[in-house]
Amino acid sequence: MWGNTKKPDTQFGAQPEPSKNLPTNQPPKSAPASWEETNAMSTDAMRPLGGATSGATARLGASLHVKGEISGNEDLLIDGSVEGLIQLDDRKLTVGATAKVTADIIAREVVVFGTVKGNLRAKDRIEIKKDGSVNGDLTTARIMIEDGAYFKGSIEIDKSAEKEGANAFARSNATPAAAATKTI
Repeated sequence: MWGNTKKPDTQFGAQPEPSKNLPTNQPPKSAPASWEETNAMSTDAMRPLGGATSGATARLGASLHVKGEISGNEDLLIDGSVEGLIQLDDRKLTVGATAKVTADIIAREVVVFGTVKGNLRAKDRIEIKKDGSVNGDLTTARIMIEDGAYFKGSIEIDKSAEKEGANAFARSNATPAAAATKTI
């Protein structure tokens, strides 16, 4: 029609034979081992900045030594040594069994399996596990010290964080009439 001649193999619905020089839509052959497997690194180290998800945990390896201030907005697991200040306001800090931390710590939650020398302030709770050691003052809403743990210092239970959480819960569940008559 209209002067065009069509070959039978290129008609509507027919697939042309693939050229030997053109790539096909076949999946690439997989490598025998991934980069992570050959280098024994986690994919967390490869994550782009700002790509932290709520379940992401950063890790400071056992052979790493940090002097200075650590701050951030993701959970942190320390297996190495740190001297200075660790500030993870609304996140969880885990001090691993091989960690040696000489620092003041501010976080939402602190769990100690290793050794900490310094003051700890946690908005939610502090846990010192059975092989953990803490030499410093603790300020938190909740505390748990397992049998066998070492602790030397003072403990201050901070009820203000607990009250803030309870008040926010009460306000969110209160009816308008009840909220108007409630005094806090």
